[in-house]
Amino acid sequence: MSNTIPISQIDPTAPTPQNTPLTHAPIAAGLSRPTVPDITEANEEEDEEPSGEPSSEIHHAMLGLVHGKLAGLVGRSSGYIESLPVEVKLSLEGLKGVQVKQNELQNQYKRECLELEKKYAELQKPLYERRHAIIIGKEKPTAEEIEAGEKASAKDDPTYTPLEKEGKEPNAEGIPEFWLTALRNHPGLNELITDRDADALKHLIDVRIDYLPPSDTKPGFKLTFVFTPNEFFENETLEKTYLYQEEVGYSGDFVYDRAIGTEIKWKEDKDLTKEFEIKKQRNKNTNRTRLVRKARPTESFFNFFSPPVPPAEDALETGELDEEELDELDEKLEIDYQIGEDLKEKIIPKAVDWFTGKALELEGLDEDDEDYEDIDDDDEDDEDRFEDQDSSDSDNEYPTRRRGPPKGRGGAANQNVKPEECKQQ
Repeated sequence: MSNTIPISQIDPTAPTPQNTPLTHAPIAAGLSRPTVPDITEANEEEDEEPSGEPSSEIHHAMLGLVHGKLAGLVGRSSGYIESLPVEVKLSLEGLKGVQVKQNELQNQYKRECLELEKKYAELQKPLYERRHAIIIGKEKPTAEEIEAGEKASAKDDPTYTPLEKEGKEPNAEGIPEFWLTALRNHPGLNELITDRDADALKHLIDVRIDYLPPSDTKPGFKLTFVFTPNEFFENETLEKTYLYQEEVGYSGDFVYDRAIGTEIKWKEDKDLTKEFEIKKQRNKNTNRTRLVRKARPTESFFNFFSPPVPPAEDALETGELDEEELDELDEKLEIDYQIGEDLKEKIIPKAVDWFTGKALELEGLDEDDEDYEDIDDDDEDDEDRFEDQDSSDSDNEYPTRRRGPPKGRGGAANQNVKPEECKQQ
C-alpha cells in the first residue's frame, strides 16, 4: 500500500518555531501576485482601487491588525519545537553540536583573515611613511610619482590637463593642513569638528594605524594621531584603541568590544572639550558676592578620545540605566565604532582622495539638496511608514557599514556586521 499522502490532505502552511508577522508574506514582500485568482479574489474587485490594489481604508486596516494585535505575537514561540518527540529533539541537539564545529572553523578563518590584513598593512607602512614625508615637506615627490599621479587623474577625469611643470618644483613646505582638510571632507567627522577644534587640528601631521599583536588577549587595532607642538595640549600623540571580542559573533564576523582613548593633557584654559562661564554668587550670611568660574562639557572632536563605556549586560534589569538612556548610549557607541571603522578602512588608506574631495564622489556623499525633489507621500508604500519609526539612520552620518553593535542589549549584542573579508588594505 502506498504511503503517499494525497495532495488534497497536505497542509500548505508549514509549522514555524516562531510566529511570523503578516507583512512578511510573499505579496507584502513585493513578490508577484498569482496569475490565476482564487475564488475569493473575484469578490474583492469592488473593494479595489482602479489600479487593482486594495483600497487605502482596507490596506490601513490590515496594517493596523499587523501592528496591533498580531504585533504582540511576533517572535514568540509557536509551540512547534516544544511539541516535537524527544527523538527529534535529540537530533536537533546533534545538529547544534555540528554547528559548534562550524563556528570554531569560522573563528579560525576570521583570525587568519586578520593576520593576512596585518601582513599587508605592514607592507604598506613604507608607503605611508613616504606619504607623511611629502605632506610635511621633509621630502619632495619624484618625477615618476608625479607622472603616476597625473595618469591616475587623467584616468578618472578625461578632461584633466597635465600641470605646467616648467620651472616649477613641489612645495618645499609640504601640504598645509592636509589632515584637517581630509577629516573635514568626511561628512560624519565634519559634524564633530568645531571651529575651536580646527585651530588644534591644524597641527595634526599624521594619522596611523597599527594592529594589536597576537600576544594581546583580544584582537583589535590602534589609531595614532601625531601633532606638532601646539598651544592646546602637551601630548605629541593621541591614541585610540579598538578591541574586538575574542570570538566572532553569530554572523561569523568580529564584533567590537570596547574602545580605549588617550588622556589628553590640556594646557591651562585650553580644554576644547569644555566651555567655561563666569557666574556671580552671593553669600547668604554676609551678602558679599564673588565670581566663580565653572566648566561644562561641550561638543568637540577631541571627545573622540574619551569613548563611551559599554553598559553592563543587566543594566536595564538592575535599573542602572532606563530604556531611553540605554538607547542613547547604544547610539553613541555605534557612532564611535563607525568613526574608528571609517578612519581605518577609508580615510587612512585613501587620505589624498579625502583631501581633494574625490572620495566624496566615489562614496556617493557629494549629493546636495538640488539632487533631490519632493515626492508625494501617497505614492509611497504604506508599509514604509511603520518601518523603523524610531530609527535615526536618516539623520545619522553613519548609516551603512557598522562593525558591530554595543554590548549589553539583550539579543542585540550578537548581531554583527561584516568587518573582515580577507581583503588587502
